[in-house]
Amino acid sequence: MDEQSFAAEEGSGVYEGTDLLQLRVDEDLYRAFQRSVWIIINETGRTQIDIMNEMVRDFLIKHRC
Repeated sequence: MDEQSFAAEEGSGVYEGTDLLQLRVDEDLYRAFQRSVWIIINETGRTQIDIMNEMVRDFLIKHRC
């Protein structure tokens, strides 16, 4: 999600209780991540925030953080 999209939805309550995490990654990794998120959204009907939280949580658990 880009900053403009986030700013437009920020006041809607969609992101209440969340914080913005920005990462710099190669373009191909960014596209792959976005594709993965949208595939999971379409397959499960879950929210983007829920899926992103799960991905970060899985990464942290994998690295014992």
